[in-house]
Amino acid sequence: MGRRSRFWRLNVAAFHQFQSHFFNRPINLHRPPEHSRSHLPNAQTLLHRLYSAAATSARGAQSQPQPQLSLDLINIMEQKLSAIENRHSHLEAILNQPDASPEEYSTANKEVKKLRHTIDVVSELRKKQQEIEGLKSLIDEAQEDKDMRELAAEELGQASQEEEHLRYVLLKSLLPKDDADERDCILEVRAGTGGEEASLFAMEIFKMYEKYSQKKGWRFEVLGVAESDVKGYKEASAAISGADVYGKLKFESGIHRVQRVPVTEKSGRVHTSAVSVVILPQADQVDVHMRNEDLKIDTYRSGGAGGQSVNTTDSAVRITHIPTGLTVAIQDERSQHQNKAKALKVLCAKLYEMERVRLDANRSRLRSEQIGSGDRSERIRTYNFPQGRVTDHRVSITSHSIDGIMEGEDLDTFVDALILQQEMDAIASLTCRQ
Repeated sequence: MGRRSRFWRLNVAAFHQFQSHFFNRPINLHRPPEHSRSHLPNAQTLLHRLYSAAATSARGAQSQPQPQLSLDLINIMEQKLSAIENRHSHLEAILNQPDASPEEYSTANKEVKKLRHTIDVVSELRKKQQEIEGLKSLIDEAQEDKDMRELAAEELGQASQEEEHLRYVLLKSLLPKDDADERDCILEVRAGTGGEEASLFAMEIFKMYEKYSQKKGWRFEVLGVAESDVKGYKEASAAISGADVYGKLKFESGIHRVQRVPVTEKSGRVHTSAVSVVILPQADQVDVHMRNEDLKIDTYRSGGAGGQSVNTTDSAVRITHIPTGLTVAIQDERSQHQNKAKALKVLCAKLYEMERVRLDANRSRLRSEQIGSGDRSERIRTYNFPQGRVTDHRVSITSHSIDGIMEGEDLDTFVDALILQQEMDAIASLTCRQ
């Protein structure tokens, strides 16, 4: 009974640790998204590049199992984690030195804060590994107690799964991060090839992102809209604010192609139109070097369909950044000061992105490539209304829930898949560098 009592004490302690970890501690874990209505021809190919045994969920399952990391990847992680632990110990020693200079103390303290989350998870991993070793020893000791061995084996399996989970969380923390991912963003939508039909689709795409933002609890502020003759949008812009907005939406940049029968089409023929989408990280004047003498600010009377304050006051604002030639015009607000503030926000975002591109020559997608020419052939995603499907050509994923996509409900189908692909590419790069 002594051994059994010891096992149950261990089992209860392990349960409390499991409960505390999974229910009280928020962990930002991204798992491969499940698309019950989507066709994923390249999903397994992508997964097998990085995981030795990526399990697939059964049809209709509510969640996917945690992918098993390869032994090579685990060895690489252990080397990096050991280096992080050693670095953390060195920094702690500096903080505990009475003769450390204020500059040394401040630098070390900032770095310790950055490492804190990773060190916390590493500590959890080490405790879990000790627990696993204890369970293995208990199984070896209980050779003649079948019930004890079965219970210990069951607990060992659960602890091993938790260990894999912690490793996966740590793996994500080791991947290169874009500092801009945590920023808010500027959304720009422009009608491309397709005339009035393109402007109508531009309006629908703009509203799709507005609905998606509302679903996520983000703030969606319309900055400017230029309407077409059929009440579509020639171009529209918005500021989206919330947690990690740019990181979630940055892969939406590109040409979105639509195939459908326009409302003006009498013969029922399917037309193809294009809309360009640009996602820029938000910035302010602290992030960019923008001097007043570099700005040319023009005011003029706003134009539109009519109504109060239209064509009656010089409320519209056009700001030109003289060194780069960038121009932003806003006329949505009745107040000239409000239009100026919005125009400066958009201009700062564009200048910040230009600086990011200049500093990072290896960026995978430059802003000019995001916009393209608006031609039908330059596409990242196709919305086929007659067939009720949406296909993202970068990850070869097709969703047959086009209404859900346009309502912003199922847009995560593509957002999550694109983030997953980025993580996989980063893991592959991490492995190749070793």
